[in-house]
Amino acid sequence: MARKVSVLGFGDNVVDIYEHTGTMYPGGNAVNFAVAAKRCGAERSAYMGYFGSDAAAEHVITSLEEEGIELIKCKQLLGPNGAARVTLVDGDRVFLGSNGGGIRGETSYVLDRFDLAYIKQFDVVHTGNYCFTERQLPKIHKAGVPISFDFSDDSSWEYYEQIASLVDFAFMSCSEMSEQETIEHLHRVVELGPRYANATRGAEGAIGFDGERLYRQAPAPVEHLVDTMAAGDTFLTGFIVSWFDLTKQGVEGSDRIEQSLAFAATAAARACESDGSWGHGAPVA
Repeated sequence: MARKVSVLGFGDNVVDIYEHTGTMYPGGNAVNFAVAAKRCGAERSAYMGYFGSDAAAEHVITSLEEEGIELIKCKQLLGPNGAARVTLVDGDRVFLGSNGGGIRGETSYVLDRFDLAYIKQFDVVHTGNYCFTERQLPKIHKAGVPISFDFSDDSSWEYYEQIASLVDFAFMSCSEMSEQETIEHLHRVVELGPRYANATRGAEGAIGFDGERLYRQAPAPVEHLVDTMAAGDTFLTGFIVSWFDLTKQGVEGSDRIEQSLAFAATAAARACESDGSWGHGAPVA
């Protein structure tokens, strides 16, 4: 189903190297967002960031082109692409380490007026705490473009205090927290400024908070569990795509949130039914 939504993923791209198979898959929070949005029906989906110059970078670029992702604001730099080492334990991905983003971690993406004119074409920009984009968020915020941000499961409270006031949609993983701790955390995050905060809790589903009421979403059934890689990324993407699509249809309030959560859960379940989150694997050189 086509959805009249335009989205931009800004920040990280990596290859996830599955050490148990010697295979690499394209990934990265911002990249996964762009691809998942396209697969969720967004009529325009783009990625903006830095690639390296090695075989890993070529695999990610080629994979994004095959998905039809807009890449016109990307740059390719001399150096290694971001890479993470991964293995699977009972279908769950376990990270073993990374190269810190490769050349992307050494080179800050600095937005200029032309980049901001491009960004203003989109309904929403998504980035996260592994993207090295923190210093650019005030520019996007000032430009009036909504920001979706993934705090993952390892952001300090000091980091939340620095970033959350610039963010419209805050996503995080709270699998290690109790339900009450998760609810308290969501309240504290929304008090910092976001209009909506969402915590995924693995098999326990997700809890959202809009400053007035809590929303709970159970996981959608997975017919054939293969790999949970990027299930969280796909969940937040499904929510964002549905939210902006419903907004343009005039749906607001609790109905918009409940419908978006249900759509997000289904999208995340589908992402668990194949190796990697999207794209095809390539042998590690």
